[in-house]
Amino acid sequence: MIIKGNKYLDFDNEVRFNWKYIFKICLNTIHQVYYKIIYAFIKPRNQTEENYKYNVSICAFFKDEADYLKEWIEFHRIVGVDHFYLYNNKSNDNYLDILNKYIRDEIVTLVQWPEPQSQMKAYQNFFDKYKDETKWVGFIDLDEFVIPNSTNDIYSFLKPFEKNRSSVVINWKMMGSSGFIHRDIKNLLTEDFTCSWEKYLDIGKYFFNTRYEYYPDYKYSGKMHFTWAKVKGIPVPPVNVFDKVYSFNINPIRNVKLPIQINHYLVKSYDEYIQKKSKRGGGVHPLGMHDMNYFYEHEMKCQSVDFHAYKYLILLKLRLMENTK
Repeated sequence: MIIKGNKYLDFDNEVRFNWKYIFKICLNTIHQVYYKIIYAFIKPRNQTEENYKYNVSICAFFKDEADYLKEWIEFHRIVGVDHFYLYNNKSNDNYLDILNKYIRDEIVTLVQWPEPQSQMKAYQNFFDKYKDETKWVGFIDLDEFVIPNSTNDIYSFLKPFEKNRSSVVINWKMMGSSGFIHRDIKNLLTEDFTCSWEKYLDIGKYFFNTRYEYYPDYKYSGKMHFTWAKVKGIPVPPVNVFDKVYSFNINPIRNVKLPIQINHYLVKSYDEYIQKKSKRGGGVHPLGMHDMNYFYEHEMKCQSVDFHAYKYLILLKLRLMENTK
């Protein structure tokens, strides 16, 4: 039997419900106990508070995202991101016109990264050069917005995990086109797009605790979506937003209300999707995975609305108005 989700989550990949899947669930249950013991007794490296410049940073790999950069940066500043490490992958737009002020104000560290399809290498470069500057780093893209629900800022959510968890996986809420064919790109993504999938996706992105050793090459790591870490040479898995061990691609969530989420504005309007597809040579994804069939399949799941980002809209609009003066 093939299952596409459960009561709480949609699955990114369909799952064959058989003895192998049941066995993975059982192993994940064992991991809940085993790795909580590891986390409790084996501590990561010590680093004094004074050595950190930032509590929360974001590392992002981008190309031709100038239309969305300012909203994305200002929104995340409002929700508590202290610094941005941005890896530019041969953008041809006016991204520098937007970033120069943030670079001067030491809000953005810009790295020119021309190698194509090398997002994971860019993340490793961040760890090689900058990991000691920040307590937490989130690896998200420019079409992803982190929305704290139970708190008003990201660090308040992450702080309880700081002492003995290596990384926290935050689920995607997939946002649709909200019926826009044409859209004024001067308008806010977070205001225009409210139509969404009903459930959260079982995958997302993660924030990493830099006191642990980054271990993306471990056989169980999920590359951009989640990663294992090392502590004293022992591999340790991430946890989800409810502090449940995330292993064997099992994300044990038993609640429809998440304390934090990532809104994924993947398709945006019809025109924006076509434009993005055109820029990347016929496929929205660099490997050509996202075509027009994907757009419509994505839209067919948009039968709900999500206004979680709206609690920040007034602050965001005021911040953007101040920056245009």
